[in-house]
Amino acid sequence: MSRFDDLPGYAASIASLIDAVNLGVHIASRPLSRELTERSGLQTDLLVDLRFVLPVRPLTAEGLAALYRYNPFDRAEIDVQIAQGTLVDDGALHATATALSFIASLYEVHAAVTGELWAAQADRLLELADLAGRLLKAGAAGGGAAFAQASPPYEPAGTPPGVLLFNRLAVLRYHRADAHADTWKREGLTADQIIALPPGPARDRIEAETNRRAAWPYEILTTRDRQALLLGLSALDLP
Repeated sequence: MSRFDDLPGYAASIASLIDAVNLGVHIASRPLSRELTERSGLQTDLLVDLRFVLPVRPLTAEGLAALYRYNPFDRAEIDVQIAQGTLVDDGALHATATALSFIASLYEVHAAVTGELWAAQADRLLELADLAGRLLKAGAAGGGAAFAQASPPYEPAGTPPGVLLFNRLAVLRYHRADAHADTWKREGLTADQIIALPPGPARDRIEAETNRRAAWPYEILTTRDRQALLLGLSALDLP
């Protein structure tokens, strides 16, 4: 069996790559994102995090709790968004025109950053984005509350492949996060307890089961597709 056919092992390996790509784009975007935030005069952390969610669906209490299960948003932070005119609350949270304008500008920032950062890999970005999109569709049947809130991501017409890939990978992280949360809950743990859990048999058991469940979407890809995705992400330039 090749490393591309050991699906739990593959899920573990590619999860670290997905995290690295996600973090790398955020790091590379910081100067332009900071300028955009300063010009807007808004508190934008939630808008940046949920840029691919808010334009296409309301944010539910269940979805918000799942997305931020390790770092919960309190009501005061939501009230700031409402007060500054970026969210309205009618039982669920909806983006306003102000929020959508900021997100449109943020997508332009990410287009510029990924276009420059991945210029040398431009010819493979569309294939990688397509593979990530196929995984999101496959994950819909087995995702939890965070994945259901986040997927499918906002993709306005003309979104370049680099941004498609960036956001689709960001959403795919929530499929694994839901699998992980369901696994540690079955062990009788809380979010705080899993964060504090030291290395050992319990941690190993939880991670192994998470890898098994996180591997389900990858079953729809061929061995060649899995190889192309892992090697393609490995080749992306990161700061």
